[in-house]
Amino acid sequence: MTFKLSQRSLDKLEGVDERLVAVVKRAIGETKVDFGVICGLRTIEEQRELVAKGASQTMKSKHIDGLAVDLMAYIGSRGSWELNLYDDIGDAMILAAKDVGVPLRWGAAWHVNDVREWDGTCENLMNSYVDLRRSQGRRPFIDAPHWEIYDG
Repeated sequence: MTFKLSQRSLDKLEGVDERLVAVVKRAIGETKVDFGVICGLRTIEEQRELVAKGASQTMKSKHIDGLAVDLMAYIGSRGSWELNLYDDIGDAMILAAKDVGVPLRWGAAWHVNDVREWDGTCENLMNSYVDLRRSQGRRPFIDAPHWEIYDG
């Protein structure tokens, strides 16, 4: 089944870097799991509020510069946070990033700067991040809806 972005998702892409918009638009046609854009460009005030609430860990968010998006998986008309759905969306995002030629970092695998270089599924990519963090005695920070342009 082919999915398409809703007008609401397209509106959320306003102000987002055109390269990332191209990846998202390509990925929606490749994904096995429907998704929408729940966040694109943020103001500094919006970011400050998210940090204060603990919903974000940094004021250096790429959302402020239009270099990041957050995606939500949908099962029918219901949004879902089930992690396995984000693996499937991620596989489509990586394929789209390769096709469009955009370096991306995924919020469930912070250790890989450009996911186009990963040879495997997003499930394995996230698991490798979790394993790495645990081997370092550190807790992994999984933000599976988050995708950002990696710019070095």
